[in-house]
Amino acid sequence: MNELAARTPLSEAQEDYLKQVLLLGSGGEGMGKLEDTLVVSTQDLADRMQVKPASVTGMLKKLSELGLVDYEAYRGVRLTVAGYKVALEVLRHHRLLEAYLHQALGYGWEEVHAEAEKLEHHISEAFEQRIAEWLGHPSHDPHGDTIPGANLELPQTTPNRRLAALKGGEYGMVARVATQDQDSLNLFAHLGLKPGAQIQLLEHVAEGSRVQVGRERYLLPLSLAQVLWIRPKGDCHVDHE
Repeated sequence: MNELAARTPLSEAQEDYLKQVLLLGSGGEGMGKLEDTLVVSTQDLADRMQVKPASVTGMLKKLSELGLVDYEAYRGVRLTVAGYKVALEVLRHHRLLEAYLHQALGYGWEEVHAEAEKLEHHISEAFEQRIAEWLGHPSHDPHGDTIPGANLELPQTTPNRRLAALKGGEYGMVARVATQDQDSLNLFAHLGLKPGAQIQLLEHVAEGSRVQVGRERYLLPLSLAQVLWIRPKGDCHVDHE
């Protein structure tokens, strides 16, 4: 890590900015290699943080001075190696907490994100290790998002595709539900569309995507089809028995 950053404790806000730069730069998942992440615009970051662009600019200048981001006015921002490690650490805390809240404390998967947001900056490395050990060192959180390893390296993952990108007749397993909207998560749970569920895409229509889950058929609107990530299994039929 940059020496100045190593000597300077980061605030929660600074850690939040680094995490959001990682998420925005890697298409929302936060698990892309640093060299594969994209430059994030100030406006996109302001929209995500729900603050004015001028506030974002001030924060990015501070993070740049700490050696945590490469920032150029009017061009955007990317993480440095040091900033990337900080962002992955915060993301690891967040997703381990989500898994722990869900598995140990019985929180619904629609509840864990907000709680983890409050706690992610306040757990020690020892507590993080205890959580990981209790959970059996999970690779994914309840929504199917990948959890960075203890060494902050990215685990091996199988390529997934959005449901909206599948062709009629393809089927596979729900790998990830890329939303934190509580109403959407409640609906996905009601439909049995959680990570691990088997699903077949029947067809795309103007209103959305028609799918089959077990014996049930549903028409998912475009907004939901876009956030459902599938691990395809080929052009075969799901066993509906």
